[in-house]
Amino acid sequence: MPEAVLVAALRTPIGTAFKGSLRDTTAYDLADRIVTTVAEGLEPGLVDDIVLAESHYGGGVVARHAAVTAGLPRVPGLALNRHCAGGLAAIQTAAASIRAGMDRLVLAGGVHSSSTGPRLTYRGSGQEWVERWVPPTHPDRPDAPNLDMSITVGWNTAVHAGISRTDMDAWALRSHRRAVRALDEGRFEQETVTVETPYGPFEADEHPRRGTSEEKLAALKPLHPEIDGFSITAGNASGANDAAAAVAVVEEGLARERLGLPVLATVRAWASAALDPAETGLTPGLVIPRALQRAGMAVSDVDLFEINEAFASVPIAAVRQLGLDEERVNVNGSGCSLGHPVSATGARMVVTLVHELRRRGGGVGVAALCAGGGMGSALVLEVPAP
Repeated sequence: MPEAVLVAALRTPIGTAFKGSLRDTTAYDLADRIVTTVAEGLEPGLVDDIVLAESHYGGGVVARHAAVTAGLPRVPGLALNRHCAGGLAAIQTAAASIRAGMDRLVLAGGVHSSSTGPRLTYRGSGQEWVERWVPPTHPDRPDAPNLDMSITVGWNTAVHAGISRTDMDAWALRSHRRAVRALDEGRFEQETVTVETPYGPFEADEHPRRGTSEEKLAALKPLHPEIDGFSITAGNASGANDAAAAVAVVEEGLARERLGLPVLATVRAWASAALDPAETGLTPGLVIPRALQRAGMAVSDVDLFEINEAFASVPIAAVRQLGLDEERVNVNGSGCSLGHPVSATGARMVVTLVHELRRRGGGVGVAALCAGGGMGSALVLEVPAP
């Protein structure tokens, strides 16, 4: 079975939705930019496919649009949706095709523009048209409302795992501090590509808050004060964001013998799973061991973890369930600080994980997310020494 390796891993900076630098940059623009850049240096005739996650973006196959724009008119495109885990699933899909011997070079990732996403209308059988309709992730229930992830994911996870408001605020504060430190130290420079916007070049993540503090986070009101003890706030939740991220997944032999490109990482294994929608935020603790088992590894073999902070309660629950060292989890920040551009986040995590492990001299990394509707996914990578 051929190995699937990454020879390029890049992302755009992450913008704050509706008021940030990417507020007038569409998902198509973001996809065109990231695919064109990832494809640089590759032989166009060798690219078999482009797989991009897109969530709530209308189903126009953004990946095919990007292929044409990137000068790859003979390359098809695949639109993939696993909500928050979509960008990760795109990479898994590409790796699966390569390991199966069907493709040899696939560009994969995700793109998300909360700022410019389409507004949908919908008419069910015998119903009036619903304006600004949002496709549900699961059947609606009081204990797991499909349009309020602060309850379904954030709060339910905190209750299940016994996580306090203080715990979540402390995690969020650390996330911001780590993201700001990473920006100041230039850790993201090799993984980010500048995006030209109507407001000038956008070069660095803008969502992390330098001025946040324990006192400021503690002063924020809970999102549902009518629920007794509700502890989810805007401060310990992820933001609404815009970004794109992608990798080039290649058969190892092709990468070394024909392309002559250095291998950035090898995809070792992955897994996806699901729980009841009310337990969505607990899925990383379920799926990480499953992916590691498939790789023939244990938690102790992993050097770095990226566990998305859709809400701070999610990585805290996984850390406690699996006995992880917090110093190896989200070392450069995550959703609470960098932001959560939904269908791009999984790929963004892989990009950051690869470059951080290379900076540290190589090692094993795991990227994991929960996803709307009770889903979760994880990917195991091994990064050689540069």
